[in-house]
Amino acid sequence: MNQARRTFLKSTSIAGAVAVAMFAGLLRTGKALAAEWNSAAFTAKTLDDAMKNSGYAGAAPSDDILIKVPEIAENGALVPVEATSNIPGTTSIAIFSDKNPNPLIAEFKFLNGAEPFISVRIKMAETAPVRIVVKADGKLYTASKDVKVTAGGCGG
Repeated sequence: MNQARRTFLKSTSIAGAVAVAMFAGLLRTGKALAAEWNSAAFTAKTLDDAMKNSGYAGAAPSDDILIKVPEIAENGALVPVEATSNIPGTTSIAIFSDKNPNPLIAEFKFLNGAEPFISVRIKMAETAPVRIVVKADGKLYTASKDVKVTAGGCGG
C-alpha cells in the first residue's frame, strides 16, 4: 500500500474519532480541567494583598515547616525551593516572594494521605524572603528564609 495513502487514512480516521467524541459530548472545548484560578490573589501587587486574597493572611510562625533554598541565588530566574510541612493535617502549601511584582508564586493542595512536600524552581525579582504558608486543620502557619539574588530575576 502507498505510504502517503496509509498516512492520509490514519489521519482521517483519528480526526473522525475526535469529531464523534466532541459531538457526543465526551470532549469539550474551551473548558480547563484544572482547578479554579484565583485571579485576585495571583495578580495582587503587594504581599499583604496577595496573602489576604488567597486566604493565607494572619499565619502564625512555625518551626514545623522546613524550607530548603539557597542563601545566594546566582540566577534569579531559577531559584530552587523545597518545602516540607511536618504539621499534621496539612491541606495546602503556598509560596510567596515578598518583593516580586506578584508575590504569590504558587499554591499546592494535598488530598488526604498525600505527603506535604513540594520542590519547584521559582523566579525572584530581587533579594527577598521566600515565605511558605501552610493550611492545616483550618489554621495557618508560616516560615521564611532570605534569598540573596545576584543576577536576573523577574524585575529586569
